[in-house]
Amino acid sequence: MRAPKTYLRAALITGVLATAAVPATLAAAHADTVHASASAPMSPLLKEAASLPKVSATRLLQIAQSQVGVSENASGGGTKFHDWYINSPRAKETVARDGGSTGAYANAPWCDMFVSWVGDQAGLRPVLGWDAYTVQHAKWFQDNHRWGATAKPGAVVFFDWNGGKDIYGIDHVGFVIKDNGDGTIKTVEGNTGNGKVEIRTRPMSQVTGFGYPVYTA
Repeated sequence: MRAPKTYLRAALITGVLATAAVPATLAAAHADTVHASASAPMSPLLKEAASLPKVSATRLLQIAQSQVGVSENASGGGTKFHDWYINSPRAKETVARDGGSTGAYANAPWCDMFVSWVGDQAGLRPVLGWDAYTVQHAKWFQDNHRWGATAKPGAVVFFDWNGGKDIYGIDHVGFVIKDNGDGTIKTVEGNTGNGKVEIRTRPMSQVTGFGYPVYTA
């Protein structure tokens, strides 16, 4: 989920944080993830990927889909994704950036914590990013020249329920499973429906943009 930057400190305090050299295999992965412009600069994440394990988009989606059914508690927290994020170095970094305390993440909206957890479990955290604030996660992809408008399996998809294309309007995040070819995409998302990890079908009209991790296999 999102929260305007100016409200992040209050949201954290109250516990209502809005959700966040190129080997041949990496060259192929780079070519397979579509950028907003063919002339976009080379992403620094390609160099990061050279030292990471060989992981495909298919493998990452298997990890994400294996969590379908995991549910939050009555307070909106209590998942493994909350626990992992609170105890990660990233929680301290985002508190330093946004204010509040790490404990405020315990019952915070967790769609981006889920995405970040999946990336970490897959061994791709350096090239997928991690955050609890969707807007900042989207900006991270944009800053690393891995942002675009084409749905690809394994892409991180950012939504604005009002259909806006401004990163600062982002409300939610998940992973693309596939483009259905009819103006919709199949996704796997955390903190959706009744506070669970679920498979969803979403209209492309609600998509702000896509972040493209560097898959190494």
